[in-house]
Amino acid sequence: MRETFERLLEPLVREDGRLRPASWDEALDRAAQGFRETVAAHGPDSFGLFSCSKATNELNFLTEKFARAVVGCNNVDSCNRT
Repeated sequence: MRETFERLLEPLVREDGRLRPASWDEALDRAAQGFRETVAAHGPDSFGLFSCSKATNELNFLTEKFARAVVGCNNVDSCNRT
């Protein structure tokens, strides 16, 4: 078992209730599948994204565009209040 203070150097995926190392392709595919399943089961408003106010305008724009054009929701917050 990994120590809690070790730095995560590779993605982990949960399989049979346990975390195991995975490739980036597998981890990203699983995340995308989870997004698809959630939106299919509960609709696009069940999805939301947070972006950082310290990120570039371009990155915040892409986050918003992904949420609206790909997922179909308007639930984006860039914490610009801070």
